[in-house]
Amino acid sequence: MAPAAVFLAVFVVWPLIRFVSNGFYEISPIAGGPREFVGFENYVTAFQSEAFQNASLRTLIYTVVVVVLEFTIGLGVALIFAFLGARSSVFRTVFMYPLMIAPVVAGLLWRFLLIDNFGIINELLRQVGILKSTSQIGWLSDPDIALFSVALPDVWLTTSFITLVLFAGLQNVPGDLIEAAKLDGARFPNLLFRIIIPLLRPVIAVALIVRGIDAARAFDIILIQTNGGPQESTTTLSLLIYRTLTRYGDPGLASAMGTIYLVAMLVIATIAVYAIWRPGSNR
Repeated sequence: MAPAAVFLAVFVVWPLIRFVSNGFYEISPIAGGPREFVGFENYVTAFQSEAFQNASLRTLIYTVVVVVLEFTIGLGVALIFAFLGARSSVFRTVFMYPLMIAPVVAGLLWRFLLIDNFGIINELLRQVGILKSTSQIGWLSDPDIALFSVALPDVWLTTSFITLVLFAGLQNVPGDLIEAAKLDGARFPNLLFRIIIPLLRPVIAVALIVRGIDAARAFDIILIQTNGGPQESTTTLSLLIYRTLTRYGDPGLASAMGTIYLVAMLVIATIAVYAIWRPGSNR
């Protein structure tokens, strides 16, 4: 216990305290430079910043799109695997392959698939007659759809995680309860929404919270595809904080933005636990 506590204190607790406290200072970007206490000035600047507001909205949209698609597809595939039973073992193995791919590699792969003029997807759509030219849809260059396009690799990469978690949860759903409901004439929609999903609430809560936080902090998979462009249309909070620190040389403001980000994630996760899991509820 003692070594673990020391490790957490040195590598987690102290960096977190230092990170939060930096938000109250104006810090020179030069190592060893001056630090001036400014109170909540950095937080006020962050909240008043149009870039921070827009990035927050994009982060929310990106997270909702990714999590909703992953949960919908993942639940459907998990139900199919549960129905097939042992016959799904090969399919489960193949379906889990994307989890082994690094986000940077996935981002590069999908960039080659979606890139204008030379992208494989546009070329396939042109060959089947849906598009007249490969430049007709700018997946990564059109500000109106770029945010949704960069979400596709994330969905492809981690839907298998949601599937794995939900499939494990389905193994604990009592088969006798399902059979009794079928004998009473319950159809699949009733089985799904009145029995299966309510019994999966704790599992769903864990899956959505883990994936929601992970999607909200997406960085490398977006950076490698668009670097926040075009016209900042894919600049999420993670990218904005990174740029504030490295490009604009303002560690204090970056720390304030990151602290707001952290608190928001904690609040949303807590609400999700009580809204989905409903601890102590028998319903």
